[in-house]
Amino acid sequence: VKEVASLSLVSSACDVVSAAYASTKERHPCLRSVCDAAEKGVQSVTGATASCVQPVLATLEPHVAAASEYASKGLEKLGEKLPLLQKPVEQILSDTKELVSSRVADVKDAVSS
Repeated sequence: VKEVASLSLVSSACDVVSAAYASTKERHPCLRSVCDAAEKGVQSVTGATASCVQPVLATLEPHVAAASEYASKGLEKLGEKLPLLQKPVEQILSDTKELVSSRVADVKDAVSS
């Protein structure tokens, strides 16, 4: 999970979503109270669940470690095949806009010719 979260694409996407969430809460007081209540509920459930799940996780530790290593290798291969994962969302959007604009210009030139 840490490796996935550290990918530029994932990290920047989380930042964008977080900023949008905070902005929405700030602009809409009714939504703010609903979001605050939901956040408190999630914190309560997370705290209660963590204490119950801890003994199970201790038992599964060797299996989780093996799965983590396998997932890490798979993520590394995926990163090699998809360099897009190493770019932030803003750069991907910028590159996409530039590419679309270029293609539209090519089509305009072809049609006018």
